[in-house]
Amino acid sequence: MAHIELQEIRKTYKVHERPTGKWSVLKGAFIRNTKIVQALGGISFSANQGELVGLIGPNGAGKSTTVKIMSGILTPDSGTCLIHGRMPWKERKAHVADIGVVFGQRTQLWWDVPISDSFQLLRDIYDIPKGDFQVRSQELALALDIEGLLSTPARQLSLGQRMRCEIAAALLHRPKLLFLDEPTIGLDAVSKLALRAFLKEENKQTGVTVLLTTHDMDDVDALCNRVMVIGHGQLLYDGAFDGLKEQYATYQGQDIDEVIAAMYKELAL
Repeated sequence: MAHIELQEIRKTYKVHERPTGKWSVLKGAFIRNTKIVQALGGISFSANQGELVGLIGPNGAGKSTTVKIMSGILTPDSGTCLIHGRMPWKERKAHVADIGVVFGQRTQLWWDVPISDSFQLLRDIYDIPKGDFQVRSQELALALDIEGLLSTPARQLSLGQRMRCEIAAALLHRPKLLFLDEPTIGLDAVSKLALRAFLKEENKQTGVTVLLTTHDMDDVDALCNRVMVIGHGQLLYDGAFDGLKEQYATYQGQDIDEVIAAMYKELAL
């Protein structure tokens, strides 16, 4: 059985619209117009344990909605989603014990306490045995070069330092599946290269499945052996990244961002 299996997942949102024109503010107090926005229109795909999968597409394509459904945060309108044999939103407690999530613009670290204290709180949340926690936290601290940061509050760290700590926090409980949503946003070149190298090694050593959503195509090119393109709530491409470049590149050696821009234009994204 596939580690991840989605079948015909659909999700819509109800959006409130404010009236326009003269007296719009006053009208808005009494009239609430709504419209239905389709985020996902029947997404289906599967992934095996240990895969490194890139999920790309323009803003509003449905990437984050897909990740939130797979992580159990959202419930779809219809369709089925099985992660390691579980339906995330119905078996959430058991499900979250097997996943790690890193959102580039959000934090799971407590802002005003040292990183080591945040790790201890996560140990209690995930009920990690003390011996295993000590081994794992030291292993991650060494691999991500954060040993000197553990006594520092999260608010005093640079973005690159905090992201390395976020990755460590997400992997403390040895998840089988790791969701990464824009993990390198705002990082400098050195930090990006170090983070990519770590993720490849972690995948190789532990077999963790990694699903990466990003607008940085260099991340996808460096990390992912498979890429899926989502647009208008549909899965538009699923295959090797090289195949995507061959299909949409107009000349040899074209910049990868130009290739993706050409793809978005051709697919009217």
